[in-house]
Amino acid sequence: MDSYLIQVNGHGDHAPMRDVHLKSAGNTISPGKARGRKPRWAVRASEMSKKTFNPVRAIVDSMKVEPNPKKTMISLSLGDPTVFGNLPTNDEVTRAVKEVLDSGQCNGYAPSVGYQSCREAVAAYYNCPGAPLEAQDVILTSGCSQAIELALAVLANPGQNILVPRPGFSLYKTLALSMGIEVKLYNLLPEKAWEIDLEHLESLVDEKTACLIVNNPSNPCGSVFSKSHLQEILAVASRLCVPILADEIYGDMVFADCKYEPIATLSTNVPILSCGGLAKRWLVPGWRMGWILIHDRRDIFGNEIRDGLVRLSQRILGPCTLVQGALERILRRTPPEFYHNTLSILKSNADLCYAALSAIPGLQPVRPSGAMYLMVGIEMEHFPEFENDVEFTERLISEQSVFCLPATCFEYPNFFRVVITVPEEMILEACSRIQEFCEMHYQGAEGAQDLECDK
Repeated sequence: MDSYLIQVNGHGDHAPMRDVHLKSAGNTISPGKARGRKPRWAVRASEMSKKTFNPVRAIVDSMKVEPNPKKTMISLSLGDPTVFGNLPTNDEVTRAVKEVLDSGQCNGYAPSVGYQSCREAVAAYYNCPGAPLEAQDVILTSGCSQAIELALAVLANPGQNILVPRPGFSLYKTLALSMGIEVKLYNLLPEKAWEIDLEHLESLVDEKTACLIVNNPSNPCGSVFSKSHLQEILAVASRLCVPILADEIYGDMVFADCKYEPIATLSTNVPILSCGGLAKRWLVPGWRMGWILIHDRRDIFGNEIRDGLVRLSQRILGPCTLVQGALERILRRTPPEFYHNTLSILKSNADLCYAALSAIPGLQPVRPSGAMYLMVGIEMEHFPEFENDVEFTERLISEQSVFCLPATCFEYPNFFRVVITVPEEMILEACSRIQEFCEMHYQGAEGAQDLECDK
């Protein structure tokens, strides 16, 4: 590094500063040149920030609509199970964090990939003969969203593309576009319980395809892929040599009549980065604890992807150390009844909501099998006064004070998403209001045709 000397011509405490020069390696630099830029303000947002776009926020923020003041607002829009207080986390979970806090042993920096003991705990929790894991296969992250971000950043370069489900979680697109990565949307099929349209998926793959995102169980669909369908997905990925980014944050959050299969347990050759965390199953999204599980039995990722993930993790020096310190106890001590009770509530709400909405002319709900959501199709031809699902949900707010997300947020128009984590009485009241709204605006075939002629 060059050393710099300040040479001042003059004497005393108040030497004239107009003759200041900088000397570096024998060269004298005038003050004007040292500045190295035009003498005016030119602060601009980065290209990355300009490319960052959240479609949910863009749509919701543009919905300038006031709820009906005569009716209490019921929000079925936010995928946060803690909002209404009816789904608290387990006492063992909070006790584990309190013990760590009181111990004072986790107040400092941890390794950027997480404490070794915590990585060992996660590996042990998810290890199985079909998908063996060791501590070195675990990267701890600040929530599942950062896990997805790191996985995308290590797998794809600007100019490459990734395959994203439609309908799908909007964060995939938000992150990819900010990194200069193209998004290609593959279709899910509502008539097949949101299975992937494999033919469409395969048609999108080209030499620039960096990875395939598989979200199972699904946000926003509430669907759970069968073992046979996951094997079909893996067959496509194997044949075309496309690695998988598995968003499994809702892993094991499936209803009693369904079985969850981690996709890595079914693969012998497709390399997979599985992203998960505490947020949903343990009902603590604000604790920001996630992880990446590296499944690479054929050593296709090799050291390069692992080293890349370590380097990327060093940008923020890892997730919250208090939650890390509690992680082993959370995974080991949380009683099975807690998971069972949570799923029982979600299943009951899902059944109530599905039954109520199925009875409403003009709506076509798709029965969920897990996660926290239900998607509802709108037969727009029977609601001709509305242009699209955004206008439909806007009017639902203004007339009935019920807020559901229009599925345009998930790249899937003419549907809306219902969150099923709210208390049962709210689900029933919301469905009753939705029924009243639809009955008010529904037009049969003849009525809709007459209205179109009047326009």
